Parts: sequence; structure tokens; C-alpha cells
Amino acid sequence: MDFVADQLFDGRKIRALTIGDNYSRQCLAIHVGQSLKAEDVVAVMNHLKSVDLAVPQRIQVDNGSEFISKALDLWAYDNGVTLDFSRPGKPTDNPFIESFNGSFRDECLNAHWFLSLEDARQKIEYWRQEYNNFRPHSSLGGLTPNEVGKGKQKQTNERPILNL
Repeated sequence: MDFVADQLFDGRKIRALTIGDNYSRQCLAIHVGQSLKAEDVVAVMNHLKSVDLAVPQRIQVDNGSEFISKALDLWAYDNGVTLDFSRPGKPTDNPFIESFNGSFRDECLNAHWFLSLEDARQKIEYWRQEYNNFRPHSSLGGLTPNEVGKGKQKQTNERPILNL
């Protein structure tokens, strides 16, 4: 899990919470808002839990205020999830989400003007779907993230490790 910042065409700032699965490279969610807080992170995690009917064993996060909050700590405790914090100033501790965020910035954020928050949400979700469904990855043997994710679900009942 991580955050990426951008802005609308008129200069208003937006933030995107990106959530990825280390194993399949699936982007599970990109939540976009103008001011995202720990409660928003918990709401997104609860939504993913209700959709997938599972939670990860471990979530890799940096030391941002949204991730070191009581709200996320309580959610993790209640759901049996370990929060794995990277060392301060060491983005290399969480390389998959950093790489994903680079692709997200280059291919989506830098390629679009966002006219409104809703416009940003629509364009970003379209990009996320394309990323998961139609983009083969060399690190996945030429498969798409969703192809690997579906295979993983059939092979194991283990909970994934997420990058948040």
C-alpha cells in the first residue's frame, strides 16, 4: 500500500491510495480522493475484505501517518494482519508498490488531465482494469496479473501479502 499525489487541471490536489498484491502483481484497488486519512484506508480494506472474503497475512507499508494510525492498527489487529513497516527513507523495502506507482504515474497520471475528482476516478479505474486484465508482465512469465491471481486462488487458500 502506498500513496501517490497528483492534481486536477485547476491545481487542486488529489491523492491515490494504491494497493497491490506482491504475488500476482494485481492492483487490487486505487482509491482517489482529495484528502485521504487512515479511516479511508480502513474503509478500502474493509471493502476489499467484503469482496474477496479474505484478508492478507501481512501488509507492507511505509511510515506515513495514515499507516501508523490507531485506526489501521486496530483494523489489522482485529483481522489478524501483520503491518510490516519499511525503514524510514528506504523505499527499496517495498519495491513492488514503488515500481507499480512509477508505472501508474508514467502511464496514467502523466498521460491525463483530470477535470474533476470523478473524472480522475473514472480514468484511473479504467487504467487499473487495463493493467490487471490486458498487460502481460515479463516477471509473470508473460501472463497478466489477473491470470496469475486466478491461478493462485485455485492453487492455495493462503492469504496474499499486500503492498499498501
